[in-house]
Amino acid sequence: MARSEKQKMLAGELYHAGDAELQADQAAAKAWMARFNAASTLPAAERRALLRECFAAVGDGAVIRPPFHCDYGYNIRLGADVFLNYNCVILDVVEVVIGDGTQVGPAVQIYTADHPRDPQQRCSGAEFGRPVRIGRNVWIGGGAILLPGITVGDDALIGAGSVVTRDVPAGATVVGNPARAIG
Repeated sequence: MARSEKQKMLAGELYHAGDAELQADQAAAKAWMARFNAASTLPAAERRALLRECFAAVGDGAVIRPPFHCDYGYNIRLGADVFLNYNCVILDVVEVVIGDGTQVGPAVQIYTADHPRDPQQRCSGAEFGRPVRIGRNVWIGGGAILLPGITVGDDALIGAGSVVTRDVPAGATVVGNPARAIG
């Protein structure tokens, strides 16, 4: 039996995002985001309940300040006491895991969506995803961008405005474009 485009997407294989099932999932995520982003005056516990409607996992004490944007939501896992500040974007075509106690500054962008390097494959409209995993007690400064396939170790620090193109070891501090370890 042929695999659906959604099954291919979730497996990190080439897929076509224009598929009807994926478009319906994105429409549902957009409707959810409209509700979540309009709920900025609700208590944190009620906003967390909204997150649990859409995300794969939401730990106790997790907070996202609206506005927030994602592709699907169902591939996002937040640990306990995770904090995402205003205007964060997560392109979650595959899993994004954010560990306990991690703090994410405003306007941070986390991308799992990727595209073939071969121009003919890219022309076909096919794309794929690579998971992003962020450890515990990480601090990600405002405006940072994490590219597909990145793993960030526990206790790491990513400077504001950094573009993370490679894995960040536990306890490391990285800054710049591309982000490089300092100190």
